[in-house]
Amino acid sequence: MTIASTAPTEQEENAVLRAHITTQLEQGTLDLPLLPVVANQVLQVSGDPNADATKLAALIQQDQALAGQILRIANSPAYLPRSPIVSLQQAIAWLGMNMLAGLAFSVSVQSGIFSTKGYEKEVRHLWSHALATGLFGKEIARRMRHNVENAFLCGLLHTIGKPVILHLVLTSQTNQENLPTWTDLEPVIQEYHIPAGSKLAEVWKLPDPVQEAIRLYPDQVYLQATSPTKGAIITCLADHLASHVFDSSYLDEETLRALPVIQDLNFYPDDMDALFELREGIQQSVEAFLV
Repeated sequence: MTIASTAPTEQEENAVLRAHITTQLEQGTLDLPLLPVVANQVLQVSGDPNADATKLAALIQQDQALAGQILRIANSPAYLPRSPIVSLQQAIAWLGMNMLAGLAFSVSVQSGIFSTKGYEKEVRHLWSHALATGLFGKEIARRMRHNVENAFLCGLLHTIGKPVILHLVLTSQTNQENLPTWTDLEPVIQEYHIPAGSKLAEVWKLPDPVQEAIRLYPDQVYLQATSPTKGAIITCLADHLASHVFDSSYLDEETLRALPVIQDLNFYPDDMDALFELREGIQQSVEAFLV
């Protein structure tokens, strides 16, 4: 007599997981990580028109690990300092207050929500893509004469829901030694990252344009956006460019140039030429964060 296996199939496990996530989203009980303290403070300082560089430097200096990481990045080939930078004041003078605030926020978020055991390689890729999207967003915004700091933040956080969903999956697993494969998890993460990211953005009290970009960055969905910062449409193109750089199987350059978002941004071939020329520099900047 053969005894039928009672172990759930992968399809059944995914259905249970989807139901679990849906319930938590609908009931508002999603287990959301807190915005790191320093990241929250940096966000407030960078949004304060009366804040000065001294206040920002003092804030970063409170976290010695963060300060050391910032100085390491500032001295990397990506930012090409004329001479070694040995203090945050020098870093601010070289990079500018807004750039330094962006670096500090990024490093702080990376060490928090983008730190997940069991899927280090995949989370590293998520972080690389998010950071590259933010950097491309800045350059797109610069060409449009829009707020580059807002565009960076929109791009950096546009898929913040992905590590949130991954965190939820891990905390719901009773057997940590038999975790789902990334291939099984990826469709679930892709399906739920926008509502999860939107919930997180509300809890973190992120600027309204950033919350809008998280909700509406996908192709054509950005047409629903109303913010004058145009963060959603900028992030859409930046997301495509980041995928093009970090995923060899993604769209080629010719296909990218034909995307509707290019037309909707009123970008010309020379605009795209300029963005494609930035690929190597943005890769270097991302690598500077990941060392």
